[in-house]
Amino acid sequence: MTDILLDGFFAAIAAIGFGSISNVPLQAFKGCALLAAAGHATRFVLTHACGWGLIPAAFIGALVIGFFAPKASRHWRIPAEALAFPALLPMIPGMYAYRSVEGLLQCIMSKDAETFTHAFYLFSYNGMVCVIIVILMVLGATVPIIVDARRQTDNSDTKTA
Repeated sequence: MTDILLDGFFAAIAAIGFGSISNVPLQAFKGCALLAAAGHATRFVLTHACGWGLIPAAFIGALVIGFFAPKASRHWRIPAEALAFPALLPMIPGMYAYRSVEGLLQCIMSKDAETFTHAFYLFSYNGMVCVIIVILMVLGATVPIIVDARRQTDNSDTKTA
């Protein structure tokens, strides 16, 4: 349980940092922090306690952020995206991105076919995992926000009609 709380805590701190460079209003930092902690802790539980892979766990963590962002945005009166995207950034798979670039550099520096093949494998595998995770995180966060916005629009249209 302590590991889950620490994971959420450090994700919250990172989200506050990302929120500060994204120009999120000061009073909304709490929302960024709470969303990041919820999403990252969800991913942590799914990968460590449930044995899920990183890709589906990151998608579910992003869905958690996406489902709670509209509610938080109404509370702090800022767009849901302004809360969700700083909260997503701590879940970016940095090690896969790093290993992908490292593999690319090894490809460039390789002297023989065997070294190149291994380096290209590292580059392509880590790059694909990183890209898939980022795409699924964006989808997981934005689809619930868009659905909520459409639902809100539909509700306001029926009230005015």
